[in-house]
Amino acid sequence: MSPDASQQPDGPSLDALQITEAECRQCGTLIAGLDGRYACPLCGWVNNWSEGHTILPTGPDDPDTSNRLS
Repeated sequence: MSPDASQQPDGPSLDALQITEAECRQCGTLIAGLDGRYACPLCGWVNNWSEGHTILPTGPDDPDTSNRLS
Protein backbone atom coordinates (compact mmCIF):
# COMPACT_ATOMS: atom_id res chain seq x y z
CA MET A 1 0.00 0.00 0.00
CA SER A 2 1.58 3.27 -1.02
CA PRO A 3 1.31 6.33 1.23
CA ASP A 4 -0.78 9.19 -0.09
CA ALA A 5 0.75 12.61 -0.74
CA SER A 6 -0.67 14.08 2.48
CA GLN A 7 1.57 11.74 4.49
CA GLN A 8 4.76 12.85 2.74
CA PRO A 9 7.01 15.13 4.82
CA ASP A 10 7.95 18.60 3.64
CA GLY A 11 11.40 18.55 2.11
CA PRO A 12 13.28 18.46 -1.13
CA SER A 13 11.38 17.10 -4.09
CA LEU A 14 12.74 14.15 -6.02
CA ASP A 15 12.45 16.43 -9.06
CA ALA A 16 15.35 18.47 -7.65
CA LEU A 17 17.82 15.56 -7.82
CA GLN A 18 20.65 15.99 -10.31
CA ILE A 19 22.23 13.05 -12.15
CA THR A 20 25.98 13.65 -12.13
CA GLU A 21 28.87 11.78 -13.75
CA ALA A 22 32.48 11.21 -12.73
CA GLU A 23 35.33 8.76 -13.18
CA CYS A 24 35.68 6.09 -10.53
CA ARG A 25 38.69 6.98 -8.39
CA GLN A 26 39.70 3.35 -8.14
CA CYS A 27 39.31 1.88 -11.65
CA GLY A 28 38.59 4.88 -13.91
CA THR A 29 35.16 3.71 -15.14
CA LEU A 30 32.71 6.50 -16.03
CA ILE A 31 29.95 6.29 -13.41
CA ALA A 32 26.74 8.23 -12.76
CA GLY A 33 25.27 9.15 -9.41
CA LEU A 34 22.78 11.44 -7.72
CA ASP A 35 23.97 14.84 -6.53
CA GLY A 36 27.65 13.84 -6.48
CA ARG A 37 27.25 10.55 -4.62
CA TYR A 38 28.72 7.61 -6.49
CA ALA A 39 29.13 3.84 -6.30
CA CYS A 40 31.08 1.96 -8.98
CA PRO A 41 29.36 -1.24 -10.13
CA LEU A 42 32.61 -2.71 -11.46
CA CYS A 43 35.07 -2.42 -8.57
CA GLY A 44 32.79 -1.50 -5.65
CA TRP A 45 34.35 1.90 -4.87
CA VAL A 46 31.96 4.33 -3.12
CA ASN A 47 32.66 7.98 -2.36
CA ASN A 48 31.97 9.40 1.08
CA TRP A 49 28.43 10.69 1.63
CA SER A 50 29.82 14.09 2.67
CA GLU A 51 31.21 14.67 -0.85
CA GLY A 52 27.71 15.04 -2.29
CA HIS A 53 26.38 18.33 -3.64
CA THR A 54 23.38 18.54 -1.31
CA ILE A 55 22.61 17.96 2.35
CA LEU A 56 21.09 14.55 3.05
CA PRO A 57 17.70 14.42 4.80
CA THR A 58 17.59 13.42 8.45
CA GLY A 59 15.92 10.20 9.58
CA PRO A 60 12.58 11.83 10.43
CA ASP A 61 12.55 13.46 6.96
CA ASP A 62 12.85 10.05 5.29
CA PRO A 63 9.38 8.96 4.08
CA ASP A 64 10.33 5.30 4.70
CA THR A 65 11.21 5.84 8.37
CA SER A 66 7.63 5.37 9.57
CA ASN A 67 7.44 2.06 7.70
CA ARG A 68 10.55 0.75 9.52
CA LEU A 69 9.50 1.93 12.98
CA SER A 70 5.99 0.52 12.98
